[in-house]
Amino acid sequence: MPDAVIPGRDEIPQEHKWNLSKLFSNDEEWERALGALGAMEEKIPSYRGTLGASAEGLGAWMDFYRDLGLLEERLGYYAMLRQSEDEGDSQARTMMGKFTMAASRVSAASAWADPEIMAIPSDKMESFLAQERLGEYRIYLQKLLRFKPHILSDKEEKILALQSENEDALDNTFSVLTNVDLDFGQIETPEGLRPLSQSSWIVLMENPDRDLRKRTYDAFYGQFDAHKNTLASLYGGSVKQDVIKARIRGYPSARAMALYPDQVGEEIYDNLISTVGQNLGPLHRYYSLRKRVLKVPDLRHYDAYVPLVGGLEKKTTWEEGVDLVCQALSPLGDEYTGVLKEGLLGRWADRYENKGKSSGAFSAGSYAGDPYILMNYKDDSVRDVFTLAHEGGHSMHSYYSARANPFMHYNYTIFEAEVASTFNEELLFRHLLGQEAGQDRQLRLYLVNRRCDEILGTLYRQTMFAEFEARSHQLEEEGKPLTLDVLRLEYRQLLEKYFGPEMVLEEASDLEGLRIPHFYRAFYVYKYSTGISASLALADRVLGGGPRERSDYFGFLSSGGSRFPMESLKMAGVDMGSPEPVAAACRVFEALVKELEELLV
Repeated sequence: MPDAVIPGRDEIPQEHKWNLSKLFSNDEEWERALGALGAMEEKIPSYRGTLGASAEGLGAWMDFYRDLGLLEERLGYYAMLRQSEDEGDSQARTMMGKFTMAASRVSAASAWADPEIMAIPSDKMESFLAQERLGEYRIYLQKLLRFKPHILSDKEEKILALQSENEDALDNTFSVLTNVDLDFGQIETPEGLRPLSQSSWIVLMENPDRDLRKRTYDAFYGQFDAHKNTLASLYGGSVKQDVIKARIRGYPSARAMALYPDQVGEEIYDNLISTVGQNLGPLHRYYSLRKRVLKVPDLRHYDAYVPLVGGLEKKTTWEEGVDLVCQALSPLGDEYTGVLKEGLLGRWADRYENKGKSSGAFSAGSYAGDPYILMNYKDDSVRDVFTLAHEGGHSMHSYYSARANPFMHYNYTIFEAEVASTFNEELLFRHLLGQEAGQDRQLRLYLVNRRCDEILGTLYRQTMFAEFEARSHQLEEEGKPLTLDVLRLEYRQLLEKYFGPEMVLEEASDLEGLRIPHFYRAFYVYKYSTGISASLALADRVLGGGPRERSDYFGFLSSGGSRFPMESLKMAGVDMGSPEPVAAACRVFEALVKELEELLV
């Protein structure tokens, strides 16, 4: 797809777009289904008071609730995917708005159900769960009952459900402010003026021209500096909201509340921060290498992202990229690669950029539809081949989970999701390193440098973010106001800790802590770090093992929500309760840094 002209949505060939017909054949069918959701909403009260009468009564509600959830998921995914095709499409945005309001009404109308289930005496519920009538729902109900200490009365639950639509207000305000209202201006480049935006920021920061990077950095953070008080207020409000919600529901802390659904102990979180903190030496070595290779008198924050190796003049069409990914994943067997290849060459994926399309990439796997993939694929970017492998990992995870589990517990956790995607990236890296880079020093340099940056960004950087989240929430829980100065000081201390002695920070560097979107989904980012640690260990196990190790991995892919993530990973062969997988991931990074030193210095 040429970079010079970005086509409109209607100019993209049909075969290069995803096929959403498994969800709905068109928008009109979606509208009719939205009406059907409204009709189902009206039936919700008729089940009230029947859930504790018998296993049959509870089963009837669960059948209805399952069908309601299936319809709601189809509606939500279709609207979201349609909107992502063109963010400026008013019809798609209207659909998304309609769905959000309808889903909020359904949530409020059914808010009584969980408290009513919780009110069933334990011995009675035990006898219900022993009956075959509830077999399909047993795991779902057992997981739900874990929340019994934190479920409120039906009246209180309804109040919380009614205000749930407003829960994202701070996140939405942050998004509108940073993506729409902030005007970053334009940057003079050798190719002429270029608009500076959240999307173009990282591209410009990877430019080899240091003066261009500095001007970009100053202009970008100048806008955040101009709005720093608003940004600090938004983030501080988000943290306060987390703490209040945890207290309302009776959790010991906001972090405990966030980790509870995955049955992840707070010691796992602390273990990650501690283990990475004990292995910062290789990271500091990498920044020392960066300073030497870039030949700069001092390493600055705007020098942290430029590749140490120039870009490759290598074209890889979509079809060639799919073949390459499938070759790399061949240790997983013909079924895995065959299904993935058919989906990617078929219409699972929305392949190329068009005007208004969501940036980046994602996988959206639902129970009824295909495991759809949004890409903005460019055939001159080796990085996009890795992105294809990454999103393909998510989609195949969804594919196996949906086929091995009932709807009510097919969905795997984010904790597990990052394992399947980064596992695929690791297999692609090893394949390219062993096959194509054996005789091509420049390709090998590029791949090792890229892998260093990937692990740095996913393991070390996300752990730094996780440590900041833990600190900010702890301060709020201790009654210490999260002022702008407090937030900046906490973040600067972490920048100094992780970047090490070679980095000379700018005055505005600590404003980075006020511009990270993931912070509005508290205690989320640590899952990236644990995910890549688990995937590196599993890649070693699968590639170095035989049929049993591969079978264990497929057991993980198929487990869906039938087990808690720590359990499913342990069955696959990785114990994330131990510091070893994280320490091993740090050793992988250290080995890559050493090889890069040998290749570059």
